[in-house]
Amino acid sequence: MKNNRVVIFDLDGVIVDTAKFHFLAWRKLANDLGFDITEEQNEELKGVSRVHSLNKILKWGEVELTEAEFQKQMALKNENYLSYVEKMDQEEILPGVTKVLDHLTENNVPFALGSASKNAPVILKKIGLYDRFEAIVDGNDVSKAKPDPEVFLVAADKLRASAANCIVFEDSVAGVRAANRANMLSIGIGSRNNLHEADYVFPDFTEISIEFIEKILRN
Repeated sequence: MKNNRVVIFDLDGVIVDTAKFHFLAWRKLANDLGFDITEEQNEELKGVSRVHSLNKILKWGEVELTEAEFQKQMALKNENYLSYVEKMDQEEILPGVTKVLDHLTENNVPFALGSASKNAPVILKKIGLYDRFEAIVDGNDVSKAKPDPEVFLVAADKLRASAANCIVFEDSVAGVRAANRANMLSIGIGSRNNLHEADYVFPDFTEISIEFIEKILRN
């Protein structure tokens, strides 16, 4: 299959469901500060950097922290989150993902990771996918959070591809908007109600056929 297309994957909620671990860690942080957060509120944290997420949570709880305490809480949250990550293995890869990655590899279609998570390399190694990505761009490589397109533009540059030739898989509203702002083809993974701004939306990768993948690679 000859084409100039490349593919960029978000991590959380696309390749693995670490969103549940983030929720548990953020909820513990909120509880320790004297309030609670809901799963609905957690949806607003998807694809958002750790700093912006904590700022949102503190606003919800009407809590103010000193800069030193803010940094301490971010570190504690990450330690708690990593305690869950430590137990991850290949079983955590979401259904249908490996099929798509295998097809891209077999057809020499380059793919990269574009994630806000600073723990992305650790997670990819835990689930055995680290060496399969031609490029990995995470929260350590960018300064602007989604919906700013920086993470995807950096990934495109690493893949030596134009934005117009990039296909992005995302599960968050912020991520879909970032892909759209970069003029990339956006494919939402999750609820159509939440991700209606995406060019295509699927509930998960099991609903994505190889025929569809071939179609978007050719177009």
